[in-house]
Amino acid sequence: MSSNIALKVMQLSKCYHMYEKPHHRLLQMLNRGKKKLSRDFWALHDVSFEVRKGETIGIIGRNGSGKSTLLQLICGTLNPTSGEVHTSGRIAALLELGSGFNPEFTGRENVFLNAALLGLTRDEISERYESIVEFADIGDFIDQPVKTYSSGMIVRLAFAVQAQISPDILIVDEALAVGDARFQAKCFARLNQLKDQGTSILLVTHSSEQIVSHCSRAILLDGGRMIDSGEPRAVVNRYLDLLFGTEPSGAAPSRSMAAEDSIKGNSKGFGGMLSCTEDLFDSRQGYNPHEYRWGDGRARILDFYLCADGVPFPPVVELGQRICMGLSVEFRADVLAPVLGITIKTKEGITVYGTNSEMLNVAAVRSSGGAGAVMQVEAAFNCQLAAGDYFISVGVASRDGQEVVPLDRRYDAIHLQVVSPQAFYGLVDLGLTLTPMEGGR
Repeated sequence: MSSNIALKVMQLSKCYHMYEKPHHRLLQMLNRGKKKLSRDFWALHDVSFEVRKGETIGIIGRNGSGKSTLLQLICGTLNPTSGEVHTSGRIAALLELGSGFNPEFTGRENVFLNAALLGLTRDEISERYESIVEFADIGDFIDQPVKTYSSGMIVRLAFAVQAQISPDILIVDEALAVGDARFQAKCFARLNQLKDQGTSILLVTHSSEQIVSHCSRAILLDGGRMIDSGEPRAVVNRYLDLLFGTEPSGAAPSRSMAAEDSIKGNSKGFGGMLSCTEDLFDSRQGYNPHEYRWGDGRARILDFYLCADGVPFPPVVELGQRICMGLSVEFRADVLAPVLGITIKTKEGITVYGTNSEMLNVAAVRSSGGAGAVMQVEAAFNCQLAAGDYFISVGVASRDGQEVVPLDRRYDAIHLQVVSPQAFYGLVDLGLTLTPMEGGR
């Protein structure tokens, strides 16, 4: 294995034998395999990848896709049916935080016990003990039995122990989902520090934004197989496609086809610029050709129009300008309670703002889903965004009870470049002012 590789997984598979009745397991042993009484369930099948030193890999997938099985095989708590795992250095795993704590022992005693199990000597543990206690931030409870702790306190102490040993490979399986926002921020700051020190990190989470924000590469598992890997945002989009159980709705008509056929109907708004019949979305200035589109096709977002302070399709938008966006949606079948949504994200994939017609209680959208109808909607907002590149996602779905069915979703479809003369940092301009007050000395 190369000196730059921290983890190498080669054709890793795990098969379980499933028996219809408990006594079939005994019968299988007695008949020495002459008659098979079980069926094979492949929790993981032929998975291969490498993790470089200092790299953070996000692993994402639906429930039952094989994520936890993969991590247990890497940690050595499960034996593979076939394949190999090669690791370099010490591994720390946050699989079930606190599961190794003895409830009768105090927090202090559990720190020494767990750190010893991770391979630290007593002197090493003593040297890092204060840092562990400070990170956990549970006060005097450190000297109380763990059985008196809340679940949040157990999580804090368990993460503090694992993260403070500076492992070569750190595995995190949904461990941060149970902490509060302040604790999560502290944990991710620690993960970034470990990454800078050369620790390789495997992060398993259902939070697509955590994958995009903190990972340099992502892996998508489904049905025990690795079906995609690469740039986090592209992998997350594929995951969302799987999550909603829909196939891509197909490519939009080419620009040449749209040019050959005249637009048979236009909206009256925006000076008649919105198409009501042809999919002209990709011919508009600001369209992102790398959008990700999917849905069942019962509705199609045909066109958009965007202006800033009345200027159509501006190359850049200035802080404080009023942005108006028109959308044209065609319904190809009767749709029950359609919902139109709009989301604005940074180029890193962080959501700045999102809403939809259901949240805004727009009754006209909810009643517009008849077959053959074309819905036209105008969205307007003040641009308070910091300078940078942003992407607008638009989508239309139907609401059937608790289930939301995507009809046409166009992720990162519109590119918005913002410039700002104001000096501030962050994502939005809150208009903060500083005013000297009388009475100072």
